Amino acid sequence: MRSYWRRIAAGIAVIALVVLFWPRTANEQPPGEQTPEGRMSSALEIQYKQQMLAQDLQLTEQLCRNQCKLNLQNIITNLEENPAAGTDQLTVMQQRHPHMQYIEASDGKLTMHQGKQEDLPEEVRPYVDLARESAMAKREYESPRINTDEGPYLVTAVPSSANAGYVLSAVKQHILDQVHVKQRENLRIVPYPSDERYGIQAADSDTLRKVDVDHPEENEDISHYYKHDIVVRFIRQPTEEMLAEISRQLTAEVKNQSGDAYIFHSQKYTMEQMRDYFLKHHEIHYAEPHYLYVTNAAPPNDVLYSQYQWNLPAIHTETGWDLAEQGNEVIVAVVDTGVDLYHPDLEGRLTEGYNVYTQNADAMDDVGHGTHVAGIIAARINNFEGIAGLTPNARIMPVKVLDASGAGSTYAVAQGIIWAADHGADVINLSLGNYAQSEFLHDAIRYAYERDVVLVAATGNDFTESPGYPAAYPEVFAVGATDYNQQLAQFSNYGSYVDAAAPGVSIASTYPGSQYAALSGTSMASPHAAALAAMIRGLNPDLTNEQIMELMRATCVDLGDPGHDIYYGYGQIDIAGALQTTVNGGGQSLVNWSTNLERGIMRIIYRYE
Repeated sequence: MRSYWRRIAAGIAVIALVVLFWPRTANEQPPGEQTPEGRMSSALEIQYKQQMLAQDLQLTEQLCRNQCKLNLQNIITNLEENPAAGTDQLTVMQQRHPHMQYIEASDGKLTMHQGKQEDLPEEVRPYVDLARESAMAKREYESPRINTDEGPYLVTAVPSSANAGYVLSAVKQHILDQVHVKQRENLRIVPYPSDERYGIQAADSDTLRKVDVDHPEENEDISHYYKHDIVVRFIRQPTEEMLAEISRQLTAEVKNQSGDAYIFHSQKYTMEQMRDYFLKHHEIHYAEPHYLYVTNAAPPNDVLYSQYQWNLPAIHTETGWDLAEQGNEVIVAVVDTGVDLYHPDLEGRLTEGYNVYTQNADAMDDVGHGTHVAGIIAARINNFEGIAGLTPNARIMPVKVLDASGAGSTYAVAQGIIWAADHGADVINLSLGNYAQSEFLHDAIRYAYERDVVLVAATGNDFTESPGYPAAYPEVFAVGATDYNQQLAQFSNYGSYVDAAAPGVSIASTYPGSQYAALSGTSMASPHAAALAAMIRGLNPDLTNEQIMELMRATCVDLGDPGHDIYYGYGQIDIAGALQTTVNGGGQSLVNWSTNLERGIMRIIYRYE
C-alpha cells in the first residue's frame, strides 16, 4: 500500500496544505450572493480579523494569568501539607510549566528558589521585589504586562493562609508572541508563510426580568431560556394556514409540537416580542419562555470553564453530557501539527499516534495548532484544571502531518489520513486545507470513508465562496464558524458544500507547554463537529459514517435562510439534540433514499461546475 501511494505521489506536484488557506488578492470580493451581514471590502475584512486577533490575545493573556495563579495556589497547598518536599515541588512545577522562569516559595522561615532572580530581564526584577513585599503583607499581587526585549512577562504572588509563607513567580508570556504570529497566519491576515452571547437569556424566575449573571453564587432563583424561542399553547388547535401566517409574521418556524402546544423559533424576534404578538392576536392558554433545564449536578469544575468557554453552552453541550457518558470510547484522529503529549489536561486522553516525517509515534506538537484542536475535543472534564473538552469518552490519536511552519504536502496529509484509518480512528478531524483539488488527497479521503470513518474538515478563513479542500469533497462534513451571537464569523468561508457551522471565535483550549490559549478560526469550529460525531458513534456504533453525518445535519439549529444555505449549511450543530435523537433510535430513519440521491446529485453538479 505504501509503495502504491508513493508511486502516485511521484507524479503529482506537492501542494502546500496550510493550517488555513492561502489568502485571496487584496481587492477580491466574495462572489455570488450577499453575505448575511452585507458584503465586506478587503480592508474591512482585515480590520475584523485584526479585532479577532486582539481579542484572542487578550483572552489568552487572561487564561495565562488565571492558570499561573492556580499553579501558585497548588504549590501553597502542597507546601502546607508537606513542607519537606518544597524544592521538589518547585522543580516539578517548572518542568511542567517552563514559562515559569523563576519561582520563589517561603513558609515564613525558609525560602526556596527555582531559577535565579538575577537571570531575569532587568525590567522584571523590580516587580519580583514588589510581589514579595505584597505577599509578605498577606496580599495577592499581579503585575501589569512587562515588555522586555525577550518578550512580555508577568509577575504574580499568592500568600499562604496557614502561615507567613507565600509563593511568587516570574512568567515569560511567550505564548502571546506565539499566538500573535500563528493567528496572523491562520486568520489570513498575512500571506503564508510569514514569520447576549450563547443565544440564551438569564431571567428572574418569578418576574422574568432579564438579569446578567456574572458569578456562580448569583444563580439562585435564576432561570435561563432561549432568547428566540417561545412555547405557546392555543385554546383551539391552529390550522395550517394560521401556522403559516404566524411563521410569516414572526419569521419563525415550528421547532417542536406536543398536542396544541408549539415551540416557535424566530430568526428575528425575541421571546418578549413574540409573547406580545401572541397575547394580542391569538387565543391562547399561555405563552412562555422555552426554558433551559439542566441537571442538578454541579457545573464542570474546570477552572477556566465558566469564564471562557462560551462555546460549549452555545451548542447545548452540558445537557448532552449525561447521554454522552453512556457511550463507548471512540478514537478521534487529529491530523494536524501533532499534539502536546504531556499536557496535563490531555493526560489519559491520548492513544498512540504517528509522525509522517519521522515515521514513528513521536507526534509531538511544535506549533500549537493541533494541541488546541485536541483540547476542544477531549480535554479532561472535572479535573479542577484548565478547560473542559466536549467529549467525555473520546481519545485523541495525534497524527503529525504539518511541520513546524504549519504546512505539509499533499502526500504527508494523505499518509496521515490512511495511517489513522488503518489504526482504528472512528473520526478524523482535518483543520487544514487549500483551494486546489488533489485527486491524490481525494483517494486518501475515499480510502478512509470506505472504512466507515467520519471525516470532518474546516472550510477556511478567507471569507470566500471558493470551495476549499478537503472540506468540499462529498465524503467530508464541512464546517464553518459562528460567533457569540450565532452569526457567521466574518472570516469563515462559505458555499454550497458547507454542511454546518460551529463556534469558532475566541475558543479557549490547550496549548503546548501546559498552557492555554484562545484562538479564532474555522480550525476551531471543525473539532466541535468532530466531537459530536464521536459522541454519536459512541452511543450507537451501528450507525454508518453517512448516517452519523446525516443525523448531525438533521438536528442542526437552523440559521440564516430556512433549510440549507451557503453560509451556515443546515445550521449550527446541536449536541443535546443530536444525542437525544441518537438514543431515541434516530440515524437510520433519517437517511432516506430520496434525500441522499438529491444531495449526491447536487454535490456532483457543484464539483464539476
